[in-house]
Amino acid sequence: LGDGAPGGNYGYTNSGYSVYEEENERLTESLRTKVSAIKSLSIEIGTEVKNQNKMLSEMDNDFDSAGGLLGATMGRLRALSRGSQTKLLCYMMLFSLFVFFVIYWIIKLR
Repeated sequence: LGDGAPGGNYGYTNSGYSVYEEENERLTESLRTKVSAIKSLSIEIGTEVKNQNKMLSEMDNDFDSAGGLLGATMGRLRALSRGSQTKLLCYMMLFSLFVFFVIYWIIKLR
């Protein structure tokens, strides 16, 4: 063997080997706690992802129903705009006069 080390312990003295063994045990335990923390964190992330996906699915359904309602409203507005323009203009004028008189009445009461 090399450098005059005895052949039975491969160059390690008994005290030196135990120091390395203790350090390895300490590092192994440190690694074990870090792996455990990462495992619990990844489980929490997975749970959060599942909850977020569920919420996104619910929001998608809500937006679909709102889109359907908006489409129906736009269809009614198109049908209303296809009607006679004078009738629509008359309704707009009456509404404007009503709003004007309500505002005038509110100002007059102050």
